[in-house]
Amino acid sequence: MRLRCPPDCRCSRGPSPRGCARAPAPPSARPSTSDPVSWEGYLFVYLPGELEAVPTGRLVLEETGPESTASRFGYGRRYLVRPNAVPVDPVSLPLSCLPGDEATYEPLHPPLFRAVRDAAPDFWGRRVIEARLEAPPNSLPESAYLLHAGPHRFGALDFRPTLDSPETAGLLPPIAKLDYLMEAVERVEQGLPMPAQLEPIFTGGTMGGARPKALVIHRGEQYLAKFPAKGDGFDVPVVERACLELARRAGLDVPPTELVRLADDRAVMLIERFDRKAKGEGFLRRHAVSALTLLAKDESESLGARYEEIAERIGRLGVDGRVQADRNELYGRIAFNILVSNDDDHLRNHAFVWDDVGKGWRLSPLYDVVPRPQVAAERYLHLSVGPRGRLATLDNLLEAHGAFGLLKREAARIIERVASVVREWRVVFEELGVPEEQCEKVASAFRRPSDIGLEVVGKAR
Repeated sequence: MRLRCPPDCRCSRGPSPRGCARAPAPPSARPSTSDPVSWEGYLFVYLPGELEAVPTGRLVLEETGPESTASRFGYGRRYLVRPNAVPVDPVSLPLSCLPGDEATYEPLHPPLFRAVRDAAPDFWGRRVIEARLEAPPNSLPESAYLLHAGPHRFGALDFRPTLDSPETAGLLPPIAKLDYLMEAVERVEQGLPMPAQLEPIFTGGTMGGARPKALVIHRGEQYLAKFPAKGDGFDVPVVERACLELARRAGLDVPPTELVRLADDRAVMLIERFDRKAKGEGFLRRHAVSALTLLAKDESESLGARYEEIAERIGRLGVDGRVQADRNELYGRIAFNILVSNDDDHLRNHAFVWDDVGKGWRLSPLYDVVPRPQVAAERYLHLSVGPRGRLATLDNLLEAHGAFGLLKREAARIIERVASVVREWRVVFEELGVPEEQCEKVASAFRRPSDIGLEVVGKAR
């Protein structure tokens, strides 16, 4: 599988008005017209236990200006015979696909494969790249965002223009640089270009999500630093960290977290990455995808999705012997979301990581859980909870027990376990140093279990 240069190429293999196929022009040199352009490159993956990536196959993106219109991918024959090969996309690109010299595949929901979209920068990451390149918002083609996202993107995928392209360099800063990172964050928020002196320490700013964030090294591991943002109604880093620690006390799987203070006393939350692990002088990557990818859904379909669908897909693609454990964990997370009014529980806020031993997908640790203050008595989650749809009540969740492989009494015990901890949220927040005024600002998000069906749950035990 080799890219073929057109006959007028001026490189060592031959030329093109768009530049050599082996080394595409930088984004600033890309055509600014609306003429369709075909970008061809290679999708690499870091296999389990390996520090160097291997090519999985050839990726083609069809682009018109900043818009992607279609994409194609074909696995390399040598990749498919690797004993430790992992599926790039668990649904659209399983390892049972024919190799690329026999067939190429298109995404179930064009223009991008969902796993490719997971590895691409999201809203915040795109703003960071645009600040570096001094480009207007959303003005770059998708190939530029993929190439400039760097080596610290979500999961284990990488994108390179040629088979012999080196890994993109980019050392992460220690947490001692957080004040400088905050300065870079503020420049990105204001739409200002990135100063040369800040760019080297902001290499990890292209992770997903809309809120400002960066990557740092802390205690030898990679942590995501989440910053305050303009317009926040409460101290989000402080509250999010406390909420995650509350979830841990409720028995949920939460990565290590920490709260640090900047020189001006603003708080930054640190949360350890679940898709990286230190090894020697480098970091192992874990292939990870969102629930959006696991369910093979489009972004527009997320609001109509059901938690039951995630539970069903765990049964189909999960690890033998661990399926019920992951369903129990997911069920507990739904109860927690209901009790803290975390209605940002869309499909990209649930993730799965590849288990090389079990050859299947495991539910990732919990992340992005923030209570949303509100006055409404009747509340809803983003995803459907049970027979009464998105209605965020404990009895609605209880009625969905069968879809999670639970007897009603087993489901009731999980709900009661979580509710008993969340009921004491103020005590936990105070122990963690959350100021009283911050507790007051988010108090309306926390619900009394007795108001939302706990009595019905208790009768099911």
